[in-house]
Amino acid sequence: MSYNDFGLKEYFRSTLGIATFFLIFLLFTPIILFLLLITFGKASNLVVEKIAPMMVRPTMWISGISFDVKRHADEITSPAVFIINHSSTLDVLTLLALGLPKIRFVAKWEFQYNPIFLILGRLTGQIFIKREKSEKAIATLKKTHRRIKRDKLSVMMAPEGSRKHPGIIGPFKKGPFRMAMDLGYPIVPIYFEGNRELSKGGTLITKSGQVTAHIHEAIDTSDWTLDNLQGNIKEVRNRYLEWADVEDDEVRPIS
Repeated sequence: MSYNDFGLKEYFRSTLGIATFFLIFLLFTPIILFLLLITFGKASNLVVEKIAPMMVRPTMWISGISFDVKRHADEITSPAVFIINHSSTLDVLTLLALGLPKIRFVAKWEFQYNPIFLILGRLTGQIFIKREKSEKAIATLKKTHRRIKRDKLSVMMAPEGSRKHPGIIGPFKKGPFRMAMDLGYPIVPIYFEGNRELSKGGTLITKSGQVTAHIHEAIDTSDWTLDNLQGNIKEVRNRYLEWADVEDDEVRPIS
């Protein structure tokens, strides 16, 4: 998505939203660090459930983005492995805006190159993996199992791995599903509707419009095995194809 995709007013509105995000981020960072240090990290849940949504929602409002959450189940299952469709940089904001209970995010290793993300991520117990090395990524995830189970934490992952993938819904990797099996957790699919249409590029520049996070019913993984894993992954991905209203062989590369 390039500058030409925006009207002048929309472009500057989005730019103001981004500036607001970084200003809020800079203002909140020392407060968050102070809370984490004096509580020895125990304020992590407060940060991800309450403070993070407070930080990103003004950015979306200024950018002209209306954010809505629709629950397709009576209640949100927790703890669980939450999964999302990942095709936009805007996903970062909508993930944080959800404020899910006791959630930890699995993020790409490169985020740690930013010292603030490194410090905040480590202090709040986020999980950083090298996505291009699947076996090492799975090994990293396994190392976190004990802490996740002990503290009854939920995990948020993107089965597609990266937003840069062929088609509307890219191929699903095994990592999130293997983790759900190992933890004995259900999988809760979240489908972001509108993110891709509003922001397809590698920046937070967005169009104004509607974004809806659909939180679907939990999927039981108690009878999943390595033998039927691939079939179950395909079934879950088919749900996303249905929600996105696209065919499996329909490839629309992200610009």
